[in-house]
Amino acid sequence: MSDNQPTTLDQADPRLRSPRYCSYVLAMLVVVYIFNFLDRQIVTILAEPIKNDLGLNDTQIGLMTGLAFAVFYTVLGIPIARLADRANRVSIISVALVIWSGMTALCGVAQNFYQMLAARIGVGVGEAGCSPPAHSLIADYYPPEQRASALSIYALGIPIGSILGLLAGGWIAEFWGWRAAFFIVGLPGILLAIIVKLTLLEPIRGMSDTSHMAGGEQPPLVETMVTLLRNRTMVHIAMGGALTSFVGYGLGQWLPAYFIRIHDMGIAETATYFGLVLGVASAIGTVLGGNLADRFARRDVRMYAWLPAAGVLLAFPFYVAAMLMNNPYVAIAIMVAPSLLNSLWLGPAFGTIQNLAPARMRALASAILLFVLNIIGLGFGPFLVGVLSDLLSGTFAENSLRYAILIATVAYFWAGAHFLLASRTLAEDLKRNAEEAA
Repeated sequence: MSDNQPTTLDQADPRLRSPRYCSYVLAMLVVVYIFNFLDRQIVTILAEPIKNDLGLNDTQIGLMTGLAFAVFYTVLGIPIARLADRANRVSIISVALVIWSGMTALCGVAQNFYQMLAARIGVGVGEAGCSPPAHSLIADYYPPEQRASALSIYALGIPIGSILGLLAGGWIAEFWGWRAAFFIVGLPGILLAIIVKLTLLEPIRGMSDTSHMAGGEQPPLVETMVTLLRNRTMVHIAMGGALTSFVGYGLGQWLPAYFIRIHDMGIAETATYFGLVLGVASAIGTVLGGNLADRFARRDVRMYAWLPAAGVLLAFPFYVAAMLMNNPYVAIAIMVAPSLLNSLWLGPAFGTIQNLAPARMRALASAILLFVLNIIGLGFGPFLVGVLSDLLSGTFAENSLRYAILIATVAYFWAGAHFLLASRTLAEDLKRNAEEAA
């Protein structure tokens, strides 16, 4: 995985200078990220049959899908990102894809909670090697003024992968059972890993920056961590994204179970509505966020923080209205709006982080962002909603899940406050970073 690369574009493969090839690289990374979320989110729609078959409670489901997965995913993301800042990122992604795809397939043979937990941890271990090196690759293929848009396109892997996970999991489980769903979804990722390794080029670090920022050795780990964490904008964006993810992952994990449990919807019907209706809305919001931010940031760079703040604050009342509806179809229709709004933050946040980080720190910067996002969001979102549901069950019976979800959405106000705080220092930090790179 060594990073033995030419140091100038004149010495490098001519495809690195081709806009068409850059688009191909981005498209392949989107496909990889789709598989990442497909394998991660399929368990969402399969939670109820797994719970019934293996005799689990909501806390165990939340632990399996949230906290345990997130701990390994985020903690391993740091050393893998450190490796990606000096080694071949394409190789890292390829190996990671083989691991998480194989572990997804192994979920289909689990016979008890501990076996399923171990397999889901294995998925998390593999997926730790995806986004940090992918973000770093995209930052090298695309210049600063296009990164929010490029990274919002990459982030399409989240809604598309979630859509496919819901649809594939729901319909396969309907006809062949939940175990078959894990096999059918997991194994094709191994073939994709081979294609990635054979067709993607490792670019020159910093080749798309105005100034060449990749020179010199990789800074020591402690120095890198201190440099990144002392940046006020980065800290507030990370916290804003983490709290938005807390609501997003919490609701993403439990809303299908809520509609199956409370509204007696079938697993395939639930998968279809959530995949096609809410998933498409999230995809539109993801692309729209990056494009709008890059467009309006030409006038004021604070738009990279203002747009995410507006999205999460406006999403809150729609979710409250949807959860109080007794008609499930009206509730799903209402949730189209917040599904779009709470996706606006992805491209602006990831793009800003890459613009703030020096080239030799970019994968680690992405890993730190994902660490905070996923420990708080993925780790505690599904887990705490499940715990709250169990705690409230004595008072609200089957409606306990409804109120657990409502309580979780309050975190949007906290998230919005962090994005607004980031806007106060964003212009200053971007200017300082550009001056230091000159």
